[in-house]
Amino acid sequence: MVCMIASAIAHLGPDMFVLKLSILEKILRPVVVYLVLVVLLRIFGKRELAQLNPFDLVVLLSLSNAVQNAIIGDDNSVTGGLIGAFALLGINYVVVRFVFRHRRLDQMLEGTPTVLMEHGRIRHAALAQELLTESELLTVAHRQGFASLHDIERCVLEPGGGFFIKAKEPPVAQRQHTEILARLEQLSRQIDDLRQRLPATNP
Repeated sequence: MVCMIASAIAHLGPDMFVLKLSILEKILRPVVVYLVLVVLLRIFGKRELAQLNPFDLVVLLSLSNAVQNAIIGDDNSVTGGLIGAFALLGINYVVVRFVFRHRRLDQMLEGTPTVLMEHGRIRHAALAQELLTESELLTVAHRQGFASLHDIERCVLEPGGGFFIKAKEPPVAQRQHTEILARLEQLSRQIDDLRQRLPATNP
């Protein structure tokens, strides 16, 4: 086993850990791409993050492939990859901590929630702002267990692409009717239990 591992290491390319670019460039490339992508996602809206249809998914997958060369440059070494990964994680950590301490900047970068439905009514201007159709909104409702948009009281598209949906509360009369039926069913079960516990009597 040791011989096999040694043989495999011996056949590895001599440039596996040799950087073809300077360390500074390997750090700057992912940092620049990271910052540009944050700005672009902020400009083009929240629907890309929500991935409501195959087109959004294709865009995100293609986006990661499109910026790959910009991040790694003319360097496929393991060392370069590790430096790039460290730079991405580092800039993300710095940005998140900085934004956490500056709430106004957080709102500028992430944006604000968009109310798509209010009091059970669709806000068509908000849908148009986020380039959403009613069928896509219905798809979101189905994902969260709602059969129809008529069952929704409020729907909000969050900055991160998630949806907050609040169901309509049933009318007071309907809630009271449901509670009465539940109590009757409970009493019926209790009566059945008492009948089973009482000893049988001969006629």
